[in-house]
Amino acid sequence: MSGHSKWNNIKRKKEKTDGQKAKVFTKMGREIAVAVKEGGADPSSNGKLRDIIAKAKSMNVPNENIERAIKKAGTDNKDTYEEIVYEGYGPCGVAIIVETLTDNRNRTAGDLRHYFDKCGGNLGQNGCVSFLFDRKGILLIDGEGREEDQVMEDCMEAGAADFNEEDGVFEVLTDPNDLRTVREALEAKNYSFISAEVEYVPSTYTAIDDPDLVVKMEKLLEMLEDNDDVQNVWHNWDAPESDEEE
Repeated sequence: MSGHSKWNNIKRKKEKTDGQKAKVFTKMGREIAVAVKEGGADPSSNGKLRDIIAKAKSMNVPNENIERAIKKAGTDNKDTYEEIVYEGYGPCGVAIIVETLTDNRNRTAGDLRHYFDKCGGNLGQNGCVSFLFDRKGILLIDGEGREEDQVMEDCMEAGAADFNEEDGVFEVLTDPNDLRTVREALEAKNYSFISAEVEYVPSTYTAIDDPDLVVKMEKLLEMLEDNDDVQNVWHNWDAPESDEEE
């Protein structure tokens, strides 16, 4: 995915989440709860929690909300969330991967199956579309006020695998297992990030030519992203740039 389309996706995602802050806080709270339960409430000794905190900050979650979620997760063990990844096909065979955190897998599976069926797609078995994606660590850095050569040098020294610049945004690629190391090395050099997480990057893309099916695809993505159990939605839709969503 090019830096240009990736940045447009992120901008649209941020524009959308800015109007749905409560939903974003809920989703990040679940991720924090899982990380704390797995590794404790101290970010200095819990790498996964550090990753989630960095992600929450990039999504404009206030520090007090993050601290409140960590405190709640450390004292309240009643909520048990399970990480489940679903795969399926949207209109025209668009490949979709949905990452969820749920306390009721039957509810979540039922909701997702309903969304796919309603929009002309179908929920499939594990592995039905994941082969069409590569998992990569991706960091996006706002290039304003920064020299490209220096940023590239810093990124490569930090252990990045690849580096691209487009439309004033630097896209840094890493092995999924190296994302945290690269991010923390760059943070130590006072870099901040538009986003920094492991993503499913399509190896091929699928176009939708029928305007009615485009509407259905957009509706499917909207319903998935509005579900509290859904954390991330990845797809290989070659959407028109003006309509493209992540």
